[in-house]
Amino acid sequence: MRFQPRILRQRLLQRSPAIYHARVMLFVTRQTRFLIAAATAAVFAATLLTNAQAQTQPPATPATPQPVSPGNGTYISTDPLANVRYDNRWDLSVGMAYGHIHAGPNLREGANLGGLDVSGSYWLTKRWGIEGSGRGYLGTSGTTPAASVLGESGVFVAQYMFLAGPEYLGPHNKHGAIILHALVGGAYGDFNRDLGRQGSATGPTGPAAFYDNQVALGGAFGGHIDLNRSEHWVFRVTPDALMTGYDGTSLYPHTQFNFGISVGAEYKFKKKR
Repeated sequence: MRFQPRILRQRLLQRSPAIYHARVMLFVTRQTRFLIAAATAAVFAATLLTNAQAQTQPPATPATPQPVSPGNGTYISTDPLANVRYDNRWDLSVGMAYGHIHAGPNLREGANLGGLDVSGSYWLTKRWGIEGSGRGYLGTSGTTPAASVLGESGVFVAQYMFLAGPEYLGPHNKHGAIILHALVGGAYGDFNRDLGRQGSATGPTGPAAFYDNQVALGGAFGGHIDLNRSEHWVFRVTPDALMTGYDGTSLYPHTQFNFGISVGAEYKFKKKR
């Protein structure tokens, strides 16, 4: 059977009166409308089937990100003060110390001494604790106005202090703290090691010379300025007014208040209160 496009066109397309006269528009026949409707329904059914299959499938598990190890040159920011707490039971500090004294009741020249300050604390509560301190100062002292008698321009002197008392934790945060203390105890003065009895206040040079070697009342009133470097380590500065009560003669007891300071490090032990 030979293909006849004219017959197929007549079956699918129908001339209207308008197209017959102007030949511009062709109306769709009933068979063509049926084919268009069937094709539309088939596309719609295929779309619904695809959506249903997508919903019945389990969702894909997202890939677990692999940890990225820092390479050379990678900077990781950490806070060394993140775990700073003020709940330790014990702490210990060691520092280089400076102290100023007058080694005799009437000596015009003072003595600038250097040494060591070792202190420890036992905290009773969050704010209050007990502190003990041992300090040693060594140096030389001038002899004016007794230089003409003693024949010495620089005489070795030493002072050792053993103190204890309360301390109070003042303003503080993770960066630092201010701690106040009032320590009282004894002070041993070694003033006559170089001079012997000739330099004592009761010796041949009289009250113009040095104190006798003696144990006297001592004290330190001031506190600590702490700068935290980590959870346990602290940079510590301790300024104090150092009190001593050396007795020159029975007529001239001599209570002194002199400046002292120490600079060092503190370690906070892990045991908590």
